[in-house]
Amino acid sequence: MKIILKSCTIVDEGNSYSAPQDILIENGIISEIAPSINKDADQTIEVENLHVSTGWFDARVHFCDPGEEVKEDIHSGLKAAAIGGFTAVGLRSATTPPLSNKSQIEYVKMKAAQHIVDLYPYATLTEQRKGDNLAEMFDLQQAGAIGFTDDNATVSGGIMYRALLYTKNFESRVITFPLDQSIFGEGYVHEGKETVKTGLKAIPSLAESMTIERDLNLVRYTGGKLHFTGISTKESVELIRKAKAEGLAVTADVYLHNLVYNEKEVLGFDSAYKVMPPLRSEDDRLALIQGIKDGTIDCICSDHTPEDIENKEVEFDHAAFGMIGLQTFFCLINQIQELTLTEKIKAISAQPRAIYGLPQAEIKTGNKANLTLFTTSNSTVVSSNWIVSKSKNTPLIGQELSGKVYGVFNDDQLALS
Repeated sequence: MKIILKSCTIVDEGNSYSAPQDILIENGIISEIAPSINKDADQTIEVENLHVSTGWFDARVHFCDPGEEVKEDIHSGLKAAAIGGFTAVGLRSATTPPLSNKSQIEYVKMKAAQHIVDLYPYATLTEQRKGDNLAEMFDLQQAGAIGFTDDNATVSGGIMYRALLYTKNFESRVITFPLDQSIFGEGYVHEGKETVKTGLKAIPSLAESMTIERDLNLVRYTGGKLHFTGISTKESVELIRKAKAEGLAVTADVYLHNLVYNEKEVLGFDSAYKVMPPLRSEDDRLALIQGIKDGTIDCICSDHTPEDIENKEVEFDHAAFGMIGLQTFFCLINQIQELTLTEKIKAISAQPRAIYGLPQAEIKTGNKANLTLFTTSNSTVVSSNWIVSKSKNTPLIGQELSGKVYGVFNDDQLALS
């Protein structure tokens, strides 16, 4: 199959094209990049303001499969990912049952086989996410797990210590969600000046920064590799910035909604904004953006978390945490004026792939085509019918947003949104 992409603005840190280029793809391989390509092709794509980047990788999604397929399953989740512009996703381990043995890893990989979006699962850090004994990490890695995490569950210092030591033997990475639940108990919102008005139980920044300090000390002692997911406070950014300057093998991500929204969103008690970690202060939000700009925070994730109506359309304190975010991802990140387009694309393509040792997808002649096609100017109208996820828990329904994903190309397949 031959496809020509016409007049593309190429967004790829490894390239420096000063003018739009045509791209010829033959049998899944980029065979030519030139200012003008006039050849016969099976399909020619020409869109005003067309941008092309390396395929995006959302390193944290929840597809509820196995166990809660009524909220989402692998097929609907991957379809949402493709429409959102992603050619790869990192699947959370907190399914029911959790991804804690080889057969479960093989199940999700088999179910995703042949799809245009590549699926990379995480395995649990401990057996069944119970926090007692380490999972069979080496066997799980051999089955296809790209890292180990107990997801949002708090992990003891002893478990983290042993995990960091053990994963050094086979060059894998531990992922931790740094929030000590014993500090805040049943908190729902950020402990700040604005959210005190709600009267809701709060989650202090201390619950995050204390856990990060503990885990950085363990990395310093063991020499292991650790990834922090869901950083949300300015204190956390500063701790990780200093750790990187020291040379510790740590990386971090932030969830997109924590870059776009702040604690004021919950003043209306809209449970669509109930997320974990909570939406923090404006100072925290700006510190997170600066952390992306200076490399303290490596990548941006959606934390796509489907929930059904029964768990979201209830009183705020009874509602489940989480929002979906795959399909609307680019529209939201397009709103962040403090980040350049190159910085945004790097944080959702090259950087997450580098963290987990996955092949890069540079836009070069002779390379396999792994591409996302998008425009920065056209608009997207978010409606329930447009959302292909089984769950609709997003505050964006009914809004018209700037930016539009046109499609993705991967594994010699083209999917147009």
